[in-house]
This record gives sequence, structure tokens and C-alpha cells, in this order.
Amino acid sequence: MESYPAISFDNTEFAFEYKSDKELRKARFLFSSMGRPWLVKIGTRLTPWAIKTGLPVNRLIRDTIFSQFVGGETLEETAVVAKKLKGYNVQVILDYGVEGGDDGENGFDHATEEFIRVIKYAATQSNIPFMSIKITGFARFTLLEKLDDMMHHNTGTLMKRYLKAVDDLPADEKEEWHRVRRRMMNICETASEKKVNVLVDAEETWIQDPVDALTILMMDAFNKEKPIVYNTIQLYRHDRFKFLKDSWEAAEERKFILGAKLVRGAYMEKERKRAAENNYPSPIQPDKESTDRDYNASLVFSVGHIDRIAVIVASHNEYSNLLTTRLLQEKKLPLDHPHVHFSQLYGMSDNITFNLAHAGCSVSKYLPFGPIKDVIPYLMRRAQENTSVKGQTGRELGLIKKELHRRHE
Repeated sequence: MESYPAISFDNTEFAFEYKSDKELRKARFLFSSMGRPWLVKIGTRLTPWAIKTGLPVNRLIRDTIFSQFVGGETLEETAVVAKKLKGYNVQVILDYGVEGGDDGENGFDHATEEFIRVIKYAATQSNIPFMSIKITGFARFTLLEKLDDMMHHNTGTLMKRYLKAVDDLPADEKEEWHRVRRRMMNICETASEKKVNVLVDAEETWIQDPVDALTILMMDAFNKEKPIVYNTIQLYRHDRFKFLKDSWEAAEERKFILGAKLVRGAYMEKERKRAAENNYPSPIQPDKESTDRDYNASLVFSVGHIDRIAVIVASHNEYSNLLTTRLLQEKKLPLDHPHVHFSQLYGMSDNITFNLAHAGCSVSKYLPFGPIKDVIPYLMRRAQENTSVKGQTGRELGLIKKELHRRHE
């Protein structure tokens, strides 16, 4: 019988093996600063303004929050981080903070080219099996919004509602959507050819339906043999556990592998606010316990249908990560099963990532990169999140202090 290693997320030696004393002390300073909400409030307001007005703050940002949470400004800079992580059996999910938008169709085409460039680069690196894309990078937000609204007025399955909505678009917008589909197709074709997995980011609920439909169409085309395309399922939405099961049914019927990246979610305040303003029921779970319940139920469901579902446990929750390893052990499956992958954000929860890697799990760091001005929104979210996530900063800080003490006692 296969023997499994005992996994503990309290082992700081494994967690921070890849960091020098100097880097650990820098992280300690950063997380203790984030533990002061007033400081984060000032910082998240001043920083974007300072960048916009051209104040010379790039160096300061690069030396602090940027180096903690971002892989670099260019693809080449991420190679240094990827190589370092590879030494500890940790892989990389590349995330280019590319936005289309400002330059209309040209901007969307450029964003698509950039995504393809990242895929081709990842294919040359042994340690970068994944990259993530945002459909809003190459599709007009208001067009997605319109399609979503039309889909809500149609009946039937997600696909039936989608096809009818596209059919009912006026000719010029139908043509525009065709270009969006073509861009998505080009990205997925390149990924399939280069054997790099594409993770499609989740979006706001009021544009998510067409994103889901398009992603499922791509899975149907490219996930016949093995997973290439993954959808992101946000379980802080009360309808997503059912959506996971519906997606699995579609995968069974169409004989493709469902790629599911499971996250808790990112737009809670924004979602609740919009629901209240527009007088519709909030799509968000009533409380954190409900989110946790659905998240863990999704893990049980995914591992229970492992032949048809390839799951990415994208979570900083210790219980959810341990639960997945236990489910694999109960089914006598290897911890590095090709359909199970774990991932945490670069700069956070090293105690989870590196202890999972040490136990032989397939695990990665989600590594954003791009010019400082482009990744500022991402960095501000990390700063706010670390202040608001109950005890996250305290947990990070406690582990860092524990490791520094262990090294120098």
C-alpha cells in the first residue's frame, strides 16, 4: 500500500527555505505594515495617484510590495523567479496584467498577441505549465454585458441561451463577437499546440454567462484528450456548486475533460453594492461558512469525478488544501495526480505551497508580471485583501517571525 507523507502547514523550515534572512526581514516589515489598516488606506489611495502624476515612486514600489507579490516587469524577469521556485518543485502560473480596452479593436488584437506571446514563452520553460487570461482583455465589456443580459431573458441550458443571444445580436455586434471568438480560438489553438494550459479568469456576475459559454465551447474543442482550457469557478457565489455539476454533465455528454479552477472569489463588495443599487437578489453567499461549505463540497465532487474533471485548488485556506490531499489518499490516488493541482498567489501562503510541494503534490505560484503602472490595481487589491482577510496578515507575520526565530535561536 502506498504510504503518504504527513503534511503540516506549520513547518516554516520548508515554507521559507527559498528565502534568505534579508528577504524574510523585508517580508516581515511589509506584512507588519499591512497589519495597520490606516496605513493601507493611505497607501492604496496615494500610490495610484503618485504613479499617475509621475512622482518618482517606482523604485520604492519595486523594492517593497512589487517584489513581494509580482514576478517582474517583463517575461524575462519572471524567468529568475520561476527558476528559483523550480528548485523547490514549485511551478508557475503566468499572469500578464494586460488590458485591451483603451484602443478599441486594435487594443484587443494587441492583448491577444500578448497572451499568445506569453504562451509561446511558457512553452520554452520547463516550469511554467499554466498561464491565465482575461476575456475582458480582448472583448468589449459592454458587449459582454449585453450578451449576458440577453442570455438572462432566454430559457434553457447555458449553451442554448448563449446561442440564441448571439443569434439575436444586430449584424455589426454579431461580427464583433465573431472576432472575440476568433481571438479566443487563436489563444487556445496556440496553447494546445504548445502544450500550455490556459486558465480563464472569472469576471463580474453581470458578464460571466457569455464568458462561461465561450470557455465551455473551447473545452469542448481542446480538452478531448487532456485538459488545456480551465474555467474559473467562484464559490462565493451561491449558484456555483450547481454550475460545477452542470458543467460536469456537459463534459460527460460531450466527452471532454472539464478544467475547473476553484476559487472563493474576488468581487464581493462590488457585487453586493450593484445588487442593492439595481434591486436584484445578491449573487453572493450569505456568509463565509456557506462559501467554505460549497468550496469543500466542490473539492469532494471534483476528486469524486477525477476521470472527467481536472481541478486546480486555488486556495489559501489550509483546511481546503488538506482536505484535497486526504480525498486523494482515501481513493489511493497519487498526490501528484495529473488532474489535481494546487496553487497560491506568489508572496502569500508559502507555508501551504512549499509544504505541499515537499509532500510531492503538484503545486504552483500564481505569478503576475507587467510594468509597475499596469500591476498597481493588482497590488492594491493584495494590500487591501491582507488587511481585510481575517487574520491573513497575522498568520503570515507569525510564520515569518517563527522562522526567523528558528534560524537564529
